[in-house]
Amino acid sequence: MAPKEWYKAYLTAPEKMEIEGLESFEKQTCRNRALIHDTNGELVRLTIPVKKVEHKQLTRDIEISYQTRWQHQHWISLVSAYKNTPYFDYYEEFFKPFYEKEYRFLWDLNSELHETIMALLRNTRPSLKGGEYAYRCTTDWRGEELNRFFGDGHSILDELFEYGPETTDHLQ
Repeated sequence: MAPKEWYKAYLTAPEKMEIEGLESFEKQTCRNRALIHDTNGELVRLTIPVKKVEHKQLTRDIEISYQTRWQHQHWISLVSAYKNTPYFDYYEEFFKPFYEKEYRFLWDLNSELHETIMALLRNTRPSLKGGEYAYRCTTDWRGEELNRFFGDGHSILDELFEYGPETTDHLQ
């Protein structure tokens, strides 16, 4: 659930966006974190916990940890934040399965989420199978200065649940 600015750039010039899974995993990036707004407009950080990362471990090899109930916590946060938006009821069925299925690798979860989001944006892109790609994005998750390229760093979900099928037009 990369930042909306990432998807805007991806929709505008996909050939300029790198999605790399053969790089070393970087902590504190949108590979395992997303920022959403709650009903009060406050930022909520959703973090997918990962198992211990070895030095220079490839992004595609990062395993998800299920020692906490992060899926339940994330889903409750999404429902709370978006249940009153115009398109939550319509899109809920596309996202709920991600919080019911256990994925071994972060790569697999991110790839399937990306494919779902792209389908909802009504943009057909090649499948991201085989571990060749992951999302290049860096942000300061303390909420201070975010990477300029990604603006405020808020997840594409803010746009999808608010604008529905018009999200692509709104991003452009």
